[in-house]
Amino acid sequence: MKLVIGNKNYSSWSLRPWLLLRQAGIEFEEVQVRLFTGSFAAEIARYSPAGKVPALVDGDVTVWDSLAIAEYVAERFPEKTLWPADRAERAVARAICAEMHSGFTNLRNQLPMNVTAVLPGCGWNVAVQRDVDRIAAIWGGLRQQHGARGPFLFGEFTVADAFFAPVVSRFATYGIHLPEDAKAYADFMLALPTMQEWIAAAREERDFLADDEPYRLAPDRPDAIIVNH
Repeated sequence: MKLVIGNKNYSSWSLRPWLLLRQAGIEFEEVQVRLFTGSFAAEIARYSPAGKVPALVDGDVTVWDSLAIAEYVAERFPEKTLWPADRAERAVARAICAEMHSGFTNLRNQLPMNVTAVLPGCGWNVAVQRDVDRIAAIWGGLRQQHGARGPFLFGEFTVADAFFAPVVSRFATYGIHLPEDAKAYADFMLALPTMQEWIAAAREERDFLADDEPYRLAPDRPDAIIVNH
């Protein structure tokens, strides 16, 4: 099984299935394709008909899009119980994953994932705050319902936790203030060994966007590869 991903510093879509597989203990080969480069389109075309990351290749089966990958993996490894076992809880988990998958456009546009940056307050506006409030309400409500069963949204780890992992990273990057229960969940997720593994790998990357991140040109990063786009 191969998982094709983009740069760990930027690719929020890639983090979701990567974390899902790593946290579930499912073995896979990681194939990384560098975003924002002239060779990206040709490289990703070898794996994904959509021309985007992530993509999962399992023998003669290729699955693209993070939500489709999550559903495939959950079916492929039913013993991992990657969706809640209870039907009603499973429905809620799928609903919030779909909401995350298709919504929160203000947050996505204004607070792009940038794992290694520290940009408190950058990108915030009232529309972003509405998205933040909705996510905090989801996290807080689920933790109140299922907190006695474990530290994840539904007690035990599920696809839902993997889907909100990029938001956890965004909130850390931009210093977003959260209610106590939502902050406790975000802090827990950020400290997960699998999340720390992703973050450590992101810190080793050297591709940065010159237009978006002029501070990467600082003298303390002589190894940076600045990509213009």
